[in-house]
Amino acid sequence: MQSFVDPERTFGGQPPRLGVHLARLDVGRGREELYRDQLPELLRALAQETRVASITASSAIEDVTVDPARVEKLAGPGVDRRFRDRNEKEFAGYRDAIDEIMGAESPEPLTVPCILHLHRRLFRFTGGGGRLKTDDNLIVGFEHGYREVLFAPPPPERTEFLLRELVDRYRAATVAQAAHPVVLIGAFVLDFLAIHPVANGNGRLARLLTTHLLLQQGYGVARYVSVEQRMWETKNAYYAALYASQRGWHEGAHTLWPWVEYFVTTLGEAYDDFERRLSARRGLVGLSKQARVREYVLHHAPPVFRMRDIRNALPGVSDPTIRLVLAELRREGRIAVGDETGGRGPRTAWTRLEASDPPAS
Repeated sequence: MQSFVDPERTFGGQPPRLGVHLARLDVGRGREELYRDQLPELLRALAQETRVASITASSAIEDVTVDPARVEKLAGPGVDRRFRDRNEKEFAGYRDAIDEIMGAESPEPLTVPCILHLHRRLFRFTGGGGRLKTDDNLIVGFEHGYREVLFAPPPPERTEFLLRELVDRYRAATVAQAAHPVVLIGAFVLDFLAIHPVANGNGRLARLLTTHLLLQQGYGVARYVSVEQRMWETKNAYYAALYASQRGWHEGAHTLWPWVEYFVTTLGEAYDDFERRLSARRGLVGLSKQARVREYVLHHAPPVFRMRDIRNALPGVSDPTIRLVLAELRREGRIAVGDETGGRGPRTAWTRLEASDPPAS
């Protein structure tokens, strides 16, 4: 909320270099709209790949991890499984929440009930979701064996008021175009995490709301590239930028820019990755199905991959065709079995040994 009390102070003095990065996002958004019309099948394939990476990474940022061998089962859309532990339940909850956001024809308007609904989805298998916090939740760290309070969110009795104020002021700032839409989203996320309105899952809920608000403003890159994966890979920078911008927040004396620069740069890199991935997939168009599998495995698949990676990347190619090409590449010494399955079964991990053939043009 504090970022929106005095918009002129908060959003004035934007670093000049940030304008360049924001323009890059707007170019990416325009190209994304073009691709949605021209290459819908390729975008659907990218979205399938990105979905699991986003669920896994956003959960991992909060130390919610599951056995890699279980990820494929747990990520099955809308399917309830027998869970082995609480982490699996929370993983499945994030799955359902992000699927609801991505599957909506148009994003629901931002309201406090909308926020609590997403939190309820997030914890649907564990209970405790959909409610504001009732106890203080200090943000602490440990260094040299000592506990350090990094940030003290507002107390529970002020939480509902502050959250409603944040939602109302964000929506008013959006209508008034008080700053670039992505800057306003970054400010909302910063304030949301400062308020820390729920007992558990604030980080994951903030990332769900980030995707929700970006989609509202037409920035759909999170559908096709895992922004959460990028945040996981730069976890230290993520928290450093967040805490730098939260200093002085209670007094309204904080500076937005460390966090917003991190946020905008991360989105810009995601759009760059989107272009690279799409360009690589366009090279598969026009090839036979067997040639597409071969091209994907040798030049575009992760160094260690499974059947599901190929299925997601090449919708419409049958499993027998995929197995045929994998067998050929194994005989040629281009790939090897990377686990104990001996190459049998859909969960076999394959390792690419070399890729000296030139990519298809």
